[in-house]
Amino acid sequence: MRIRHKPWAKPELEACPFYISEPKLNRGHWNTIFPGEKKPLRLELGCGKGGFISQEAPANPDYHYIAMDIKNEMLVLAKRKLEAAYAEQQLPLDNVRIFICNLMQFSEYFSPEDRIDRIYINFCNPWPKGKHKKRRLTHPRQLQQYRTVLDGEIWFKTDDDELFEESILYFQECGFDIVFQTTDLHKEPDIQSFRTEHEAMFEEMGKTIKFLIARPQQTQQESAQ
Repeated sequence: MRIRHKPWAKPELEACPFYISEPKLNRGHWNTIFPGEKKPLRLELGCGKGGFISQEAPANPDYHYIAMDIKNEMLVLAKRKLEAAYAEQQLPLDNVRIFICNLMQFSEYFSPEDRIDRIYINFCNPWPKGKHKKRRLTHPRQLQQYRTVLDGEIWFKTDDDELFEESILYFQECGFDIVFQTTDLHKEPDIQSFRTEHEAMFEEMGKTIKFLIARPQQTQQESAQ
């Protein structure tokens, strides 16, 4: 779906106190931009309209969150949802930051010093054509970038069967253990994950949600440390 340019989106973001206008300048010290004590850092890659992060972040004040998207027009909607969610719960909006980035260049924004507790990938573009698959957020060239910063897990959701099946192979190829997987997330009461706009839409269409949790295998060098 092509998103129409909205000239007011960028100025609204730049006036937002939790928007980061020059994110590459924070590479290597992301936790220092949050007020108060250092907390585990979690990322949502491709946050879209903010349906997930606007539930996840206010519900978990003991974590810091960063949400990213490639389009101003999408991120400004996430910004508004975050503001509404925190205002409704009468909470200070101090544990989340948002910015625009091309996730293909993940390593330009995060370095190994930025230790990440969890990465969320929710309903990313499946890029079904062969020549486009390298653009997937679960493609091996992306997973290798995430591995350099990840201390914890990747949580991945999709409605797309092919993307899910091929992503399982990608994770295995890149040295991840898949510690949990299901082809019908909503039948798994023990997994607590907030539903996104896409989830509600797919559920109405009768589609099941595929989900997995992957954790990097320890290398011999890491085990010895």
